[in-house]
Amino acid sequence: MEFVIDNSVTMRWLFNDGTPEERAYAQKVLADISNRSVWVPSIWCLEVANVIARAESRYGLPEARSSEFVYALQQMHIQIDQETHLHALSDILYLARRYNLSSYDAAYLELALRKGLPLATLDKGLEKSVKKAGAKRFKPS
Repeated sequence: MEFVIDNSVTMRWLFNDGTPEERAYAQKVLADISNRSVWVPSIWCLEVANVIARAESRYGLPEARSSEFVYALQQMHIQIDQETHLHALSDILYLARRYNLSSYDAAYLELALRKGLPLATLDKGLEKSVKKAGAKRFKPS
């Protein structure tokens, strides 16, 4: 089974922060990646890079640690959607307006809806929007 993953889950793998439930969810999603295809919108790479760059400059995240993390991400079966930009000013904008989401969060929801896949997220606002839009939140095994 395929699914979409958002940056809130991805960053838990690097920082291991949040509640015990959030950390457990992120670790279970990570375990499921090895035997499933995972999708992300094309903005995912930029979001990952932005969080890492800010963590390095603001919080002293060692560049060696972030480089290891990026290498690990590159080894995963993460499929980058090449059609995200085609939906930016239509479906993504609609979802951002409809559910009061950032366009970045709406891109994850749009991809999940378009592909008919569940979305792995720890973002509470996005999680609510997933339910309202008729999509499903990914439940790891």
